[in-house]
Amino acid sequence: MVLRKLAGRLRQLGPLTTGAVVATAVLVAGTVLAAALGSTRIAVCLLALLLALAVAGVLRVNLRLLGLRADRREIRDLRVVLDQTQRRVVAAVERQRLDTEDRHRELTDAVARVQRIADRGLRDLRFTVPREVEATVQLFQGLTPRAPMPSSGDYALNPTDLLELVFLVRTGKPRLVLELGSGTSTIWLAYVLEQHGGRLISLDHDPDYANRTRAALHAHGLTGVAEVRDAPLAPVDLDGRTYSWYDPAVLEDLDDIDFLLIDGPPAAVGPDSRYPALPVTGPRLADRATIVVDDAGRKDEQAALQRWLSDVDGLSRGDELLGRHAVLLLNRAAAGELASLSGETRG
Repeated sequence: MVLRKLAGRLRQLGPLTTGAVVATAVLVAGTVLAAALGSTRIAVCLLALLLALAVAGVLRVNLRLLGLRADRREIRDLRVVLDQTQRRVVAAVERQRLDTEDRHRELTDAVARVQRIADRGLRDLRFTVPREVEATVQLFQGLTPRAPMPSSGDYALNPTDLLELVFLVRTGKPRLVLELGSGTSTIWLAYVLEQHGGRLISLDHDPDYANRTRAALHAHGLTGVAEVRDAPLAPVDLDGRTYSWYDPAVLEDLDDIDFLLIDGPPAAVGPDSRYPALPVTGPRLADRATIVVDDAGRKDEQAALQRWLSDVDGLSRGDELLGRHAVLLLNRAAAGELASLSGETRG
């Protein structure tokens, strides 16, 4: 029974350990037997073998312990790497979540802005379309074109703006109109001027637009009333600043301009692109003149209007009826009389 238990435990130790135990038992027994029989040399040799076996066992145990320590360090290092990787993954997921929330918020805001713009556009459209249709009807009631009219939505003023412009020219009866920027308005103004013998000069820096307007004037038989001049953009120096504006040389033969329409150059040319209009053409304007500024609600045009009203004597704001125009009235005689009266008062 005891031997069976012992055999079972030996099997649990593994073959190498079992062999070491058996060898140790044999060496111990041999040493005892040799000592009992008086064989000292044999006993010493057996003891040496037993000692060597013990040393080998100790070395093996140390190696196993070193291996266990190395395994533990590797496990510990692996845990550190895993912990760092887990933290990085968690941080990356959190950043992605925050970025996703930001993108979602931005997309939501963009959709809301588009919805507001669409709602405002539809609301404005409900008011704008009837107004523009009514203006178109009034325009054609006052004139009978001799050829198809260019579209007001193509490269020119809308019907409401055209209606006010036609009204101002028809009631003011100017002798010489200078238009900065040609287009559909050129045709309408030429028809009105034809009725009372006025003349129209239109400037355009874009040869394509200028040619299109010339072709329309020819088709309507208005070349004797209106002229489109090519006016390339050139640097114009005013008060220490350089602007890109129409070449002033194309204006050298013009004087007593009593109606000025400022509808160019376009804003894409640069900031304050229309400011030079009055400083450059001012000396060529008649003592009494009407100045119409298109797109008057824009920031640059508003700034130009304020500077002109502040710097030009005899210039005042007129009444605007429709559209996006600003109307200015120049009266140099009234300004001179006012200056004279001021001088007499001081005297």
